[in-house]
Amino acid sequence: MLTTQLNDTHPEVEKMLIFLLRRISFAKKFDQMLSFSSTIIKLSKRAIARANPNLTKQEHDILFVKYHYSNELAATIQKYFDKHRV
Repeated sequence: MLTTQLNDTHPEVEKMLIFLLRRISFAKKFDQMLSFSSTIIKLSKRAIARANPNLTKQEHDILFVKYHYSNELAATIQKYFDKHRV
């Protein structure tokens, strides 16, 4: 017996979605996940650039790391850039 998880989707529709997802190969699911991730990264970088039009691409990239990973990692990368004049 399949228990539904979505509260905004009719249970029969959810069962059909699960059935269809189970039929998709791992390779296809992985490809879709990579495509989705790539789209999310592009949208995030575009939002950062639009919100900070006066910054360089490198500064946009540092902000991306800061927002998605950590202030510490962004600072480490910035120090590397500063040290190596990247």
